[in-house]
Amino acid sequence: MTAVSASATPVPDPLGCASLAADLDAADLRSAPLRRLWGEEADDALARGMREPILRAIEGDEGTLATLGRFFVLGMPQPRRAVEAALPRLGVDGLIGLGLATATDDVVSPTALLRPQSFVDADGVGEWWIASDLDEVALGRALPADHVLGVGGASRTLAEIVVPIEVDRALDLGTGCGIQALLVSRRAGRVVATDISSRALAYAELNARLNGIGNIEFRLGSMFEPVAGEAFDLIVSNPPFVITPRTEGVPEYEYRDGGLIGDALVEQFVRTAPAFLTAGGTAQLLGNWESRDGVKGLARLDAWVPGDLDFWVVEREELSPLAYAELWIRDGGTTPRDPEFTPLLTAWLDDFAARGVTAIGFGYVLIRRGQAPVLRRSEHVGQPVSGVGEALGRGLVAHDLLASGIPATLFTASDVTEARHLLPGNDDPSVIELRQGGGFGRTVNVDPALAAFVGACDGDLTVGQIAAALADLFDVPLADLWAELEPRIRALLIDGFLAAE
Repeated sequence: MTAVSASATPVPDPLGCASLAADLDAADLRSAPLRRLWGEEADDALARGMREPILRAIEGDEGTLATLGRFFVLGMPQPRRAVEAALPRLGVDGLIGLGLATATDDVVSPTALLRPQSFVDADGVGEWWIASDLDEVALGRALPADHVLGVGGASRTLAEIVVPIEVDRALDLGTGCGIQALLVSRRAGRVVATDISSRALAYAELNARLNGIGNIEFRLGSMFEPVAGEAFDLIVSNPPFVITPRTEGVPEYEYRDGGLIGDALVEQFVRTAPAFLTAGGTAQLLGNWESRDGVKGLARLDAWVPGDLDFWVVEREELSPLAYAELWIRDGGTTPRDPEFTPLLTAWLDDFAARGVTAIGFGYVLIRRGQAPVLRRSEHVGQPVSGVGEALGRGLVAHDLLASGIPATLFTASDVTEARHLLPGNDDPSVIELRQGGGFGRTVNVDPALAAFVGACDGDLTVGQIAAALADLFDVPLADLWAELEPRIRALLIDGFLAAE
């Protein structure tokens, strides 16, 4: 077999995309059939950069699914006759016309990956075919600077955190391969998808056509320039936020590097986005922020967002400059065994030292043009469980509801459990915890009165009746008990432990 070809620019021809989609559908090139073909263990190994287990599992298999698996999923050249047979409607010439392959008389070489990508949202379960550039495994070398990334961990994180609301107009800023635009298109009337890379937009448009999505408009340009003067009900962005030294010899990957110094790209986004939001509109993004000279990154981030806007930031993790540098050097395909590693590490550490950076936070930001009173919340929460977008949405709804006071009747959320810790021989718990089974998976320490209140929230009694009963039970004045419970009940509503219905 010949070597794989260098990355090319796709051509999102409508007829070609329709033919390719029909061939892929007929071949059943989807996640479940592929996992059955080569086994779950081999499939999981591919996610860790190993394709040999798959190749061993399908060795000698010349069937359509195996051929397309090797060609599109692994990015490996295949015999021309096998590709022609696997794509009878599109054919090899059509594949070349879409910019997804090159060919000789005997061999067809992919210039892109095309993989099935499953998704779950409020409307159900589905799957798309997503095309992107060949990865390091297929290329056999480090990524080129103009690499268009497929669906990675950051893409899945953003998809998980977007609040599932129906909107008229949405913006996907920095769309890349287009996965966020596709997801948002399921609950938006129209979507505008922008990117500074024309190659990325070509992939995004091809993916939309391939999956039959017709309500997305694609525009070329940097940040908010392509949508000047417009407003959106929802803005989502997985921007190229990775902090990269502006030093000669350091690769500037378009998919992750916005070309600015430090965390200036995230600052620019959060300062600018509010001007492009409709009343009640929401912007959500992933990002990094630096702690500098004793000022925590979350505090710097809070200062960038005007005080009249709702602002909710969740910091998932915080890395040292060394850990951060190593993470992203490896992400580009360079390991400590390579001679380029040490110069790159030096460049990153020098860059952080020049700005007095002591730590780098990663997480997600939500900004909303809501109504008074505003919500301002910065917190550090580890790995979430599931349904983060729904949890954020419920938190916003609860915040708005609380503007009129605590509702008369409350219910304990269905995923909440209670844990009591007792010292040996002691009947009274020393610690009582409320735990969430979904969302952010929070654990909250509560006292017996608050635990009893939450336990009684089943709709049979009003909040006032529960509070009065607890005041009698604990033999304390109702006013004193309520002064203690009220702010904590509000927090439990926003956190999703309690709900109004």
